[in-house]
This record gives sequence, C-alpha cells and structure tokens, in this order.
Amino acid sequence: MVSAMRNPSPGPSSPPGRTGRPRSAAADAAILAATREALVELGWSKLTMGDVSARAGVAKTTLYRRWAGKNELVVDAVAELFDALELPDRGSLEADIEHVVLQFAQLLGRPEARTALMAVVAESTRDPALRDRIRSAIVDRQKRLVVLGRERAQARGELPYEEDESLTGHTTDLIFDVIAGTVVHRALVSCEPVDELWVAAFTTLLMHGLRGAPGA
Repeated sequence: MVSAMRNPSPGPSSPPGRTGRPRSAAADAAILAATREALVELGWSKLTMGDVSARAGVAKTTLYRRWAGKNELVVDAVAELFDALELPDRGSLEADIEHVVLQFAQLLGRPEARTALMAVVAESTRDPALRDRIRSAIVDRQKRLVVLGRERAQARGELPYEEDESLTGHTTDLIFDVIAGTVVHRALVSCEPVDELWVAAFTTLLMHGLRGAPGA
C-alpha cells in the first residue's frame, strides 16, 4: 500500500534557508524539555522564549535560530512526545489497537503532554498557521501508526486490501480521527479513565461497528 505518510519526519526540522553551525541534538532536547516544563508551570500566556532559554541553559539567539517563535517551539515540544509512540506487533489487529490506545492514553496522562496539547489546540482555533503546523508536525506524523497497523493487518489477512487505492489516504484519515478523537475526548474532555476494560470495549466497537460483535 502506497502512502504519502510512510516516512514521516522524525522530529523538528531546521527552518529553511538558515545556515550556520550544525544543530546540537542535546541542545534541542534540552530546549524542548524546558518548553514543556515551563508550559506546565506558567501556562501558554505567560510562557516566553526568554524563560525557555534560561531553563534550557542556552542563549535566546540559539532558540531563534531554531524556531521563529513560541508557537512553533511549543508544537515541536509536543510533537517530540508523540513521536515516541510505537506500534509493536502484538499478533492481531485487536491487540495492536489496544496496545497503542493504552500507550496514547498514558502519554496524555502526563502533565506536560496534557497541558501542552490542550494549549496549542486552544491557541490554534484563532491561528490558522499554528493549526497547519499542528497538522504537519503532530497529526500527519502520527498517521504512520495507522498506516503500519493496516498494512500489518492486511498481511495477516485480517483486513482486505483497498480496491481503489485512491481511497487509501481517506481511510487512513478516518481511522486516525476515530481513534485519536475518541481517546483525546475521553482522557482530556470527559476526564474519564482509559483503562484496559474501556479500551477492550472501544476496540470491539471499532472492529465490529455499531451492529456489535458477531454472536453478541
């Protein structure tokens, strides 16, 4: 199955057109960690690039060589957390889904992830450029998990291959929206537990639809 999201960017990228010394991975990691820490303590409105640079122990000019402003920096700080999500082969589509949903919920349970995600989503409602960056840096990159899960399930014979390959991207988008949207709403809006019992029920619904499991 061919997908434009098969090889997503592994992390924050350097702004185009800028040259100079190679970026330090250690400095990037310190800056992104400091951003998440500051966001939890200060909130979006009080967070400044100066505060992040002081916490990370880097010059403010170092920060601006990498990120044009706070919006881009915070999105990349969130994206780094989501890039850690993995989809190991658990032997079946149901087990794969249950694993990644629990992993996603555990990530959302971390204060730095929860605060950062809610902050950038709220701010993006009035900032189209920020919304586009969230889509490219977080949403599109995480669709890799859906692509991998579908390909694996198709290889096992659990899912049919798409007859019309032009619909593959639409199907990937829909699966991602259903899973990510449901878990985010459950964990961050309803503030209800995403435990193994709930995840099993959700996976059953996802696999069999509103008609319920065969024989149920």
